[in-house]
Amino acid sequence: MNSEYGFSNPALNIKGILFDLDGVLYVGSRIIKGAPETVKRIRAAGFPLRVVTNTSTQSLTSLHDKLLKLGFDVDRAEILSAPQAVLRYLKRCGSPPCALLLADDVKRDFAEIGEEDIEHADYIVLGDIGENWSYGLLNRVFNRLMQGAKLVAVHKNRFWQTEEGLKMDIGGFVAALEYCSGVEATVMGKPSPDFFRIALQDMGLRPDETAIVGDDIDSDVGGGQKAGLVGILVKTGKYRESYVNASSIRPDKVIASVSDLPALFGL
Repeated sequence: MNSEYGFSNPALNIKGILFDLDGVLYVGSRIIKGAPETVKRIRAAGFPLRVVTNTSTQSLTSLHDKLLKLGFDVDRAEILSAPQAVLRYLKRCGSPPCALLLADDVKRDFAEIGEEDIEHADYIVLGDIGENWSYGLLNRVFNRLMQGAKLVAVHKNRFWQTEEGLKMDIGGFVAALEYCSGVEATVMGKPSPDFFRIALQDMGLRPDETAIVGDDIDSDVGGGQKAGLVGILVKTGKYRESYVNASSIRPDKVIASVSDLPALFGL
């Protein structure tokens, strides 16, 4: 089976699969056609799997509940979200005083960390807070960074696909704060190599034995390839041909949707 990008044997040594969520398995509350069946077939074929997401609006429990309600056979332990990667990082740092700019549901996962106001925080954790962004809030964060606080970003995505269309993501706010303060954010979600390493360690696999299936040429495919994984791009979700063509990143394989994945592996 040939690819326009020259990846002649997609099944070569692949033993595990990482699935992005939004845009790959579903968009909002709408299931991508054939996605639940694809996950079942991949699992039945003996591939260990993880679902990996930069979603920063839902707690681990909420993500798991959503997957189950949409018909996906996924265990809670098989979910790796960017906020969970942030939580692991903060624990390694000794659970410092943190300002959590996160959705209320996600904050439930950070109960053991605790929360400080911005002016007294040593770490500013920046996630998706929707319509609560304002110049005043950004300026408070900027001033605290200028006083020595560290900036931790759940991710740095540019945009994502919703049922209403494309929406600007938090990467713009992260970039603005970095530019104005001169403080570089520690980015914990995709495309951070640390994020992919967590998933690989959980599965007990090497990067070259693992494929990432995503709709984001930058975070999913580019981030995965940089970490040594095989990058498979789907033409659903946020995929835009013009954006992909303008990118310097070249997927190892492009498929129409996740439902084409089993055939790629001869299943």
